[in-house]
Amino acid sequence: MSHPPNAAPLTAFKHRDFRYYEVARLAGTLGIQMQSVAVGWQVYDISKSAFDLGMVGLLQFAPALLLALLTGHVADRFDRRQILIVYYVMMLLCAAALYWTATSGMDLTHSLTPIYLILLLFGTARAFGGPAASALLPSLVPTSDFANALAWNSSVWQIATVLGPALGGVLYGLHQGPADVYLACGILSTVALLAILGLHIRTGRMEPGDANWSRLLAGIHYVRTHQVLLGAISLDLFAVLLGGAVALLPIYARDILHIGPMGLGVLRSAPALGAALMAVYLAYRPLRHNAGKVMLGCVALFGAGTCVFALSTSFTLSLLCLVTIGAADLVSVFVRTTLVQLRTPPAMRGRVGAVNQVFIGASNELGEFESGLTASWFGTVPATLIGGVGTIAVVALWAWLFPKLRDTDELH
Repeated sequence: MSHPPNAAPLTAFKHRDFRYYEVARLAGTLGIQMQSVAVGWQVYDISKSAFDLGMVGLLQFAPALLLALLTGHVADRFDRRQILIVYYVMMLLCAAALYWTATSGMDLTHSLTPIYLILLLFGTARAFGGPAASALLPSLVPTSDFANALAWNSSVWQIATVLGPALGGVLYGLHQGPADVYLACGILSTVALLAILGLHIRTGRMEPGDANWSRLLAGIHYVRTHQVLLGAISLDLFAVLLGGAVALLPIYARDILHIGPMGLGVLRSAPALGAALMAVYLAYRPLRHNAGKVMLGCVALFGAGTCVFALSTSFTLSLLCLVTIGAADLVSVFVRTTLVQLRTPPAMRGRVGAVNQVFIGASNELGEFESGLTASWFGTVPATLIGGVGTIAVVALWAWLFPKLRDTDELH
């Protein structure tokens, strides 16, 4: 990536709105990650079912898939700051609802429906918030500072993803239940909401035309006709869809490594620790050349790390594998996100972002469902190993199918 040689590593933080945005991102992501650990352990503790763990991911992904055309259009048609305000309000309400399920004394042993309904509502809010947030970021800094802003944006997200699961696991373990975790999520959601309320920027309406099928489908058409974008987004989809072991971490923590909810929090934090370290490295040493080959190589490393993790019965080795997986995944995310943001017209960033979010959600939440389903068929270790091998196979196939992505040099 071209980068001014004299650019300060912290140059993006000179801009006030970017600082406020990152406060919201830090607090919101901390809350989401803490909530994820608490829900995962609570559901598995109640049902002892890998399939039910998979349902946790599926219910959060389904709205992003079903509403993709609408959410992207909304992000381009309405003020993106206002959309984020509504999103964080809904996040606060969902945390409050989960807190109520944990403290009301309701019996969840026969039905997890109340938790599933809350997760479905949360997934719907995220379906609208994701495209708006990604489309808003390029408006917060000048184009010359965007690469630096994107690196720090990834760093902040990864730092929160390191701390969030660990804090969630500690709170859950200390209080022997999820109630205090959900309370903390509500407080963090409030902090994020206040930060977004403090933004000065107003994007207004970016798409001037009225809604019609052509405009609703414009994001899909744009991605489909740009081989580099399609290759980068779909590579992440299939690699993480197959290789995602995060959904099965409660099983590894409880039944294989025997480390309890606090250990689960540490496991959940490990990939984000690797990603955070890599994101800081990229902020100081930006990727300048061979971006496509580096992306493909890192996704292959992601698959290899997943294979080793699948077979590990050592807590230390498992942590090292997850740190490596996180660092490799961050490079893929960084390349994909930069390509999507810098190669998409501003008026279409919401719709293209919605398409990107569907692929991200499919790789993460749908990947959790796939992992839970295959683990219920083949067992936890074989399912994870198959996924890692599948990821490596996808890299080889994509290098052949998308030569323009493979040969991409600079990200601009």
